[in-house]
Amino acid sequence: MLPIRDDNPSVLTPVTTIALITLNVIAWLRLQGMGLEPALSESVCRFAVVPGDILGTLPPGTQFPVGLETACQIGSEAAYYTMFTSMFMHGGWLHLIGNMWFLWIFGNNVEDAMGHVRFALFYLLCGLGATALQLALTQDAAIPMVGASGAIGGVMGAYVLLYPRVQVHLLIVFGFFVTTVAVPAILMLGYWFLLQLFGGFASVAGQGGVAFWAHVGGFVAGVVLIFVFRKQELLERHPYYGWRKPSPHRHWQRLRRQDKEWRDWS
Repeated sequence: MLPIRDDNPSVLTPVTTIALITLNVIAWLRLQGMGLEPALSESVCRFAVVPGDILGTLPPGTQFPVGLETACQIGSEAAYYTMFTSMFMHGGWLHLIGNMWFLWIFGNNVEDAMGHVRFALFYLLCGLGATALQLALTQDAAIPMVGASGAIGGVMGAYVLLYPRVQVHLLIVFGFFVTTVAVPAILMLGYWFLLQLFGGFASVAGQGGVAFWAHVGGFVAGVVLIFVFRKQELLERHPYYGWRKPSPHRHWQRLRRQDKEWRDWS
């Protein structure tokens, strides 16, 4: 189940969303060597969050494997900067593309709700919230955590409160059967959140894999922080804000053109 678009026109040009995607891609190309070794493993050692390092539960000098041939080592001082840098690191092409796709679909309309600068701060704080919950529940782990999905989880948490009834179009694949369906954002994103909760409870602390609790922490942070960062005057310009029922007589692309004409006139 993959979202392919939403019926939600942008009011503002998504400058910050584009900038965040660009930074993630640059980090992947320049710092992570497009996923090639040894650049990928070295970037994870340098820029990933390691719970046992940040919380001081692992002694300096502790080594742990990253990749097939690279081992990282806990330094004498906690690398707190990795709580930010890890948001721009990824473990593979699919990891990067999937995260950036979700950010592009949902980020522009959340940026509509708060403006460019506030959205940048909101995004970073959601990423920190995601990291905080993952750290709290995997305190002794020596497994590095990378990815923008925690911060993007915050974007999705904000989206579901701002635009719960907007239709999200999903690509559904069952073997050779491929189709698309449109469901309300509250259904699609609520289902995604429940999957992260189930994955978190099913996972074992310190075991490798998906950082489900980071996704949960980011989503919850977004739900809370949207009440602080949203700007009512921006939201009132948005046609699908809140529980307003989208009119079936207003075509999505026509509405997008009308919004562009309104911005040009204003």
